[in-house]
Amino acid sequence: MTYQDTLDWMFAQLPMYQREGKTAYKADLSNTLKLAEHLNYPERTFKSVHVAGTNGKGSTSHMITSILQEAGYRVGLYTSPHLKDFRERIRINGKPVSKQFVMGFIKRHKAFFEANQLSFFEMTVGMAFEYFSKQNIDIAVVEVGMGGRLDSTNILTPEVSVITNIGLDHTRFLGDTLELIAGEKGGVIKANIPVVIGETQIETKPVFDAIAKAKNSKIVYADEVVNSIYASDMMGYYQEKNIKTTIQTIEELRLKEYKISEEAVKRGFLNVVKNTGLLGRWQVLNEEPKVVCDTGHNREGLSYVMHQISNHAYNHLHMVFGVVNDKDLKSIVDLLPKNATYYFCKPNIPRGKNANVLRTELKPYNLIGEAYKSAIKAYETALGNASKDDFIFVGGSTFVVAEII
Repeated sequence: MTYQDTLDWMFAQLPMYQREGKTAYKADLSNTLKLAEHLNYPERTFKSVHVAGTNGKGSTSHMITSILQEAGYRVGLYTSPHLKDFRERIRINGKPVSKQFVMGFIKRHKAFFEANQLSFFEMTVGMAFEYFSKQNIDIAVVEVGMGGRLDSTNILTPEVSVITNIGLDHTRFLGDTLELIAGEKGGVIKANIPVVIGETQIETKPVFDAIAKAKNSKIVYADEVVNSIYASDMMGYYQEKNIKTTIQTIEELRLKEYKISEEAVKRGFLNVVKNTGLLGRWQVLNEEPKVVCDTGHNREGLSYVMHQISNHAYNHLHMVFGVVNDKDLKSIVDLLPKNATYYFCKPNIPRGKNANVLRTELKPYNLIGEAYKSAIKAYETALGNASKDDFIFVGGSTFVVAEII
């Protein structure tokens, strides 16, 4: 199989949560444990930092990675989902895994995947762990896919566990209260392993404290102990929380005798995009008119983004906006600005919401615009309509952002 054939098989043969939704979710680790055994436990051969949370876990993972790279370490990075190319998910010092490794891994283990009906996410985690093991990295930064307790990445025993924050997302799988979701994400806390919590929340603090106590794990709330932040190339005021979380995580690694200088920390924060290839976080695509895309898509993520937009001066706001079918629009509709022109579009995936349906559902909330057959068409129309003093935002779904950038 060619590289594209391999990807087509992975996407089509095996359901993936981000594309298909509920059918891809497996509420147990049995397949991952089988795969780990089949691969001879690659996750036991490298050090790691494990990053969970509702929002900010991707940005935080990239920040930690950038600093470790600046400190001279050979760093693996596993994140999801990707925006343009599958290989974005698995990197070492910013360089994506080779197409040859992706093809070879699937070829070697395809029979096992089929026999055990592994999900897209399960085999991708196995691929990342085997790659990191074979490449003799110093440490990996591994982002949780969804939840924590039953996530495929949760077979790691990391140097530090990180939980950025808790919000109401994936409630069908993780629970419908902050406390229940915290219990799931708190599953990444391991016995005698320090955990950094990015954001103190009254509903979740007792949950995390109880888990940490039961596991005899040191617990630190970054927002309570970190008093200063560093300048960063990660734009958006909402990154301040992620910066604090990263600072405390680096401090925990220092306590484990990782050699990370202040200069490495400063350079790391200033070169996140360059060092790690991060895309889609308050990414400026054009200056006149100002065009910004952001992958924030749940209530917490969108609230940060909309607040950031409100701090900008512009003549008129244009919103290129699309969501997936299972998006709870009522949970975000009050965040969406009414004094804007909307360009509704369907993300180009099976579970993308029809643009005409989205337009109809948002019209009663005075969110007015036209429906377009694709994100590209919506974006091109917005660019054509906007004056140089206008502001265009592209988002609502990771997949809308992926199509534009």
